[in-house]
Amino acid sequence: MDKVESRTAATILIDRHTRIAAIAIGFMALPVGLMVLALLHQGVGNPPASLMVGAAAVSMIVLFALLRGSFVLLRRNLYLFADERIAAADRARLDTLTGALSRAVFLETLKLEVAGSSRAPIAYLQADMDHLKALNDGDGHAAGDAALLHLVRTIRMVVPDAIVGRLGGDEFGVLLPGCEDKQEALQIGTAVLTAFNRPIGIAGRELRLSATIGVALAPEDSTYPDELIALADLALYEAKRTGRGRVVAFDKEMQIEARHKRFVKRELRAAILLDELDLHYQPIFGADARTLVGHEALVRWQHKVRGTVPPSEFIHVAEESDLINRLGEWVLRRACLDLPALGTPSMSINVSAVQLRRPEFAQRFGAILAETGVSGQKITVEITETVPLQSNAVEDLNLKALRAMGVRVAIDDFGAGHASLQYLKKFSFDIIKIDRSYINSLAESPVDHVLVKAICEIGRHSNVDIVAEGVETEEQLRMLKAAGCSRFQGYLLGRPMPLRRQLAMTEAA
Repeated sequence: MDKVESRTAATILIDRHTRIAAIAIGFMALPVGLMVLALLHQGVGNPPASLMVGAAAVSMIVLFALLRGSFVLLRRNLYLFADERIAAADRARLDTLTGALSRAVFLETLKLEVAGSSRAPIAYLQADMDHLKALNDGDGHAAGDAALLHLVRTIRMVVPDAIVGRLGGDEFGVLLPGCEDKQEALQIGTAVLTAFNRPIGIAGRELRLSATIGVALAPEDSTYPDELIALADLALYEAKRTGRGRVVAFDKEMQIEARHKRFVKRELRAAILLDELDLHYQPIFGADARTLVGHEALVRWQHKVRGTVPPSEFIHVAEESDLINRLGEWVLRRACLDLPALGTPSMSINVSAVQLRRPEFAQRFGAILAETGVSGQKITVEITETVPLQSNAVEDLNLKALRAMGVRVAIDDFGAGHASLQYLKKFSFDIIKIDRSYINSLAESPVDHVLVKAICEIGRHSNVDIVAEGVETEEQLRMLKAAGCSRFQGYLLGRPMPLRRQLAMTEAA
């Protein structure tokens, strides 16, 4: 029932009750008038008939006036009450910011549409705003709100018949009744993203916004609302994983991948709790390529059934849940406990962007250092260019807090991303680790050779150590020394090994 229908029904109900009340009051007024006449007769004795009739009439008029005023007030209050109830119903039905359906109402609508999908197929699109957090942090929440409102308006402009609901945060559901072809749904989603990506003025400047969409169809993919959402969400994740700003339709291979991730997540959780992981330590050498200056801690997982599980298979799964925080704390604690036996001058720990987004990350890091009795000056955290550093954002504040503890900060895989120069201009690093792709092609690519020399020159002027990682040949080592690298790491100099093998080699030497 829409707002007009609700208002009409309320009006009919109020009018009906008011008429009934008026009739009842009319019947009540008659005995009151008679009672006034009786009182007059008793008090005056035998008054003239005209006086009695006049007094009764005046009494009834006054009574009716009072009652009418009361009824007008009652009716007005009833209307106000009805309007408040209708407004409350609207607030429960619609998202106050964007005007999209509320989550509860949208899910109920989805349920009804999916139930009838055998007669009329329906496409479900799950849309997610890209980089909303960065927009909120950089331009304020008002800018983020404007972007969300713009997304809903864009969907309605491109697809006027679409049913749009806000599922929460920056996520929206879109129903396309009658859409029975994934190709058509993909075309509609692409049209929405194209329109959404056009420049728009927000927070006093022109911005290009982007979103990502996952698609699933009923009854083709599922006839259950919850499952349809889950399948579209799988497609949405795949679109985000492969670059964002895209529309991807669900296919069954995604379910196989999802099942594999659930297995890895469950087994990894158990491995952390049961202390079944291990750390391998790879040495890092100084400018002469012989003096040990530190080790990098690399997590390894030897599964009791599946054998060796490479980090490439479980790190990204951990980053999709809270497991990355538990895994990171396990690695730091274990490395700190091994540090005295290893006798290394410095220990490098890899930290992901997900960990740095945790507000209490630096506090927990410091607590583990205190628990294990390790000075922050012995620890280096390595981050990649994928960490979206912005001044005074959570990630930046965490790194500043670590540096205040004496922890050094290294940028890993430098040159592999797109933000390298911006990183060096805006943020301070103690160490730059050149991406191994430059090292691999150093002898064959004059351009890479020039870039490595330029990075080393930047490091020399900035008093920053330059580490060449992935050194595998004597020729690479010679060229890197000539270019000005101050530290070296790679299979040529030392492979990652567990603590027991490192100690055995030290004893043998």
